[in-house]
Amino acid sequence: MRARAGNDYFGTSKWRSCCLHDMNGIETSPVFVRTRNTPFLVAGPCSAESPAQLAAVAQALETQGIDILRAGVWKPRTRPGGFQGNGVESLKWLQDVRTATGVMVSTEVANASHVELALSHGIDVLWIGARTTVNPFLVQEIADALRGVSIPVMVKNPVNPDLRLWLGGVERLEAAGLTDIALVHRGFSFFNHKKYRNSPIWQIPIDMRTERPDLMLLCDISHIAGSRALLADVAQIAMDLAYDGLMVEVHPEPDQALSDAAQQITPASFRQLIDGLHIRNRQLDVQAVHPDIDRLRREIDRLDDRLLQVLAERMHLVRNIGDIKNEHDIAILQPERWRRILERAVQQGTGNALTAEFIEELFKAIHQESIHHQLDVMNPRPEKPPTS
Repeated sequence: MRARAGNDYFGTSKWRSCCLHDMNGIETSPVFVRTRNTPFLVAGPCSAESPAQLAAVAQALETQGIDILRAGVWKPRTRPGGFQGNGVESLKWLQDVRTATGVMVSTEVANASHVELALSHGIDVLWIGARTTVNPFLVQEIADALRGVSIPVMVKNPVNPDLRLWLGGVERLEAAGLTDIALVHRGFSFFNHKKYRNSPIWQIPIDMRTERPDLMLLCDISHIAGSRALLADVAQIAMDLAYDGLMVEVHPEPDQALSDAAQQITPASFRQLIDGLHIRNRQLDVQAVHPDIDRLRREIDRLDDRLLQVLAERMHLVRNIGDIKNEHDIAILQPERWRRILERAVQQGTGNALTAEFIEELFKAIHQESIHHQLDVMNPRPEKPPTS
């Protein structure tokens, strides 16, 4: 068992050791267990590029007390021609750095062949990437390959914003007998997203945590940000939302990286990022801190009730308009009217300290619900015949 580095930030953390394969008859202990208030850290290069590169970053991160060293062995690139990893050869490099540092090592697997090779090289932790989670056939193939093996697995969200696919990936692994599973939020692919490489859509991991509060939730800040300049901001948001930890791409010479250079940072920058985080208290009873919290929450509940009542009244009027449109054979969608509603809402909302993005999303949802109501009025479903 390796002791964690005794620096100021991690000195009081509880280090958990993990034995891996039941096939050796060794008792295992879970890796992904919430045992501390400091973040669980998975860090390392996007790709294992050479033994020297991997050794350099592993030695630097080992002194910072990371939980798991990550490195891609097989790299699925969006377009052919880019660096696609060193494959099986670099699994031996991961073995070597684990022997030298005692840090658990992890790599991504995308099919059964990857699983068998990773297991045969004693890789400690596996992760399933976003391009794989989106495909239930591949996830099932991986789950079948892992049946009967006790190994921790991290499951990244699918590339598209689909909560059920993410849940399904976890459930397939659990059906194969795996129990030590963590969730990794890496953002979602959108065409021409202006700020982030992958849109975080924070509500989806929040919903995932609601569905599976028992699972550790990590944030892959590198793949969300896509730029090292945005990493600290994304990391702090994750901490403010009570994530259990972070996955960060760290490279000894980021600008020379063979893949995803723009989003990788040096070990020194990684330490600076982690030390700069404001870690929120996850266990404290809010009401014990401030007695007004209960009164304020009751006021929010009262306003929520009013919002729902107003929305119900709005939909009643919408249905009345649907009756008129139906009577005069008028199309439901009136683009000019919708444009004026949205512009007016954004103008009033931003004047009251609400963001334009929030107002647009809210009113688009209201508009969609209005369309559903008018469709129901104009195209009523036939009544079902009574059952005998």
